Amino acid sequence: MLDSTRTCTLPDAPGVGFKACHFEAVTSAPGAVRWLEIHAENYLGDGGRPQAQLAALAERFPLSVHGVGLSIGAERGLDPDHLARVAGLVDRLRPASFSEHLAWSTHDTAFLNDLLPLPYTEVTLDRVCTHVDQVQAALNRPILLENPSTYLSFAESAITETDFLREITDRTGCGLLLDVNNVFVSATNLGTDPRAYLAAFPMERVGEIHLGGHDAQEDEHGAPLLIDSHGREVADPVWTLYAEAIAAAGPRPTLIEWDTDVPDWATLAAEATRAEAILARVPA
Repeated sequence: MLDSTRTCTLPDAPGVGFKACHFEAVTSAPGAVRWLEIHAENYLGDGGRPQAQLAALAERFPLSVHGVGLSIGAERGLDPDHLARVAGLVDRLRPASFSEHLAWSTHDTAFLNDLLPLPYTEVTLDRVCTHVDQVQAALNRPILLENPSTYLSFAESAITETDFLREITDRTGCGLLLDVNNVFVSATNLGTDPRAYLAAFPMERVGEIHLGGHDAQEDEHGAPLLIDSHGREVADPVWTLYAEAIAAAGPRPTLIEWDTDVPDWATLAAEATRAEAILARVPA
């Protein structure tokens, strides 16, 4: 089993998800931004402008690689070709952190452009742990696993999500990526208490925190339905939960996610500054 204390070497400071449109701004005036995240699947090609920009960024910033296509929770085995390409990127880049999702996106030969939730059973626990072990062996490092945003619960689930995540870390040595927006989205959609979820979350295993925006809708019964869109500023209740989480557990590397309707650099940097101000109030 790999050592979960080495899952992340990012600074306990704000980072943002890198977008090519911000390259000039982030390299000339990063402001509060101390590190950057990229999505692995955007950089699996050879050469070209994306790789040149990535090389330039790697000289100035610690980088986090966030996978979105390994489908760690899928019933079928991992795609060996895709895993090999991701491992090649990690080997070249030597990032400070690598993370993936507790989710699935493949079935038989189909790839679904979504991150879908799992029933929390002993069967899925065994499968996820096997896949995490395979990813960590291929990358030769511990990874971080992100808690999902959910819109429904499975009747067959026999393990709470927090216990499920804790057991994965115990068995595999991986760390966790705590997405606070996902906590708020899931709690609202399922009618549960986000603070109780955070109180049960294995914070000692958290190597990185994500903050993002969500969209508010209503279901067919008129109940609130939140969509994890990553397309707007972080909502005030999510900032509050974040401040409470790090006040209890200490500062962590904190990413601002904004992947759709990407704003100008000043707007994104302002979100990082807000995270910096909250981090500054917490003793190391």
